[in-house]
Amino acid sequence: MSRIDAFIKSDGMPVIPPKDFYIGWDVGQAKDYSALCVLERRGQRYLVKHLERRPLDEAYPKQVEHLFGMWFRKPLREANKLLAIDYTGVGRPVYDLVLDRGIGPVVGISITGGDSVTWQDDRKRARVPKRDLVSLLQVFAQNNRLKVAQNLKYGPVLAQELQSFKVKIDSRTAHDSYGSWREGEHDDLILSLACGLWAAENHNTKPFVFRGIRHGGRGW
Repeated sequence: MSRIDAFIKSDGMPVIPPKDFYIGWDVGQAKDYSALCVLERRGQRYLVKHLERRPLDEAYPKQVEHLFGMWFRKPLREANKLLAIDYTGVGRPVYDLVLDRGIGPVVGISITGGDSVTWQDDRKRARVPKRDLVSLLQVFAQNNRLKVAQNLKYGPVLAQELQSFKVKIDSRTAHDSYGSWREGEHDDLILSLACGLWAAENHNTKPFVFRGIRHGGRGW
C-alpha cells in the first residue's frame, strides 16, 4: 500500500499513515557502551526521539532481547522501521543474533577508512567510510533538518559528543581520522546517530539536502 493509499480506508474514511523510524545501534565492546538512537522522519527532517546507553558488560543476547521488546511495542510496532547496526568488529555476531531473533529489516554497516561506499548485492550490508558518516552529521550541523527532543536523558551527552568530535589529519599521509578531543572519551551516541541517519538517507531512498541540528520536539 502506497503512502497516498494509506490515507484512505476502503470506506473512504481518512486514516493516519504509519510513521517512519530509523534505529541506529553502535555495538560496544567490553569497556565501551552500546548505544541506541531512534530517529523519526518528518518530511525532509528527522527528530531524535530516543537515546540510550546499555550497561557496560551487558551480554549481547540480553541487548538483542531489549531491542526485540522495543521493536514490537509502540511506537515502533506499527511503524515503518529500519535497523542500522554497526557491523564492524563485534557487530558481526550481534547482527546474526538480530536476524535469528526475527528483527528486521536490518542493514549492517561496516565502518571503514576507505573512500567509497560498497553495498552487498542484497543491500543488507554496506562498507561505509567513516568520513561519510561524519560528513553527513556535519551537513546536518550546518543546516536545519535535525532536531533532538528536549526531554531525552542523553540529549546533553549527545550534544557534548558532537562538540568534542573532530577530524584529525595525519600530516605524513594526509589521511583523515575521527575521534574526540580527549583520549578515552566515548563516541557511542554520535555513532549510533550517524548509522541511523546514513541508513535513512541511503537505503532505498534518495538523499535530501539537510539544514541543521536543533533542539525541540518530544521524546518517548
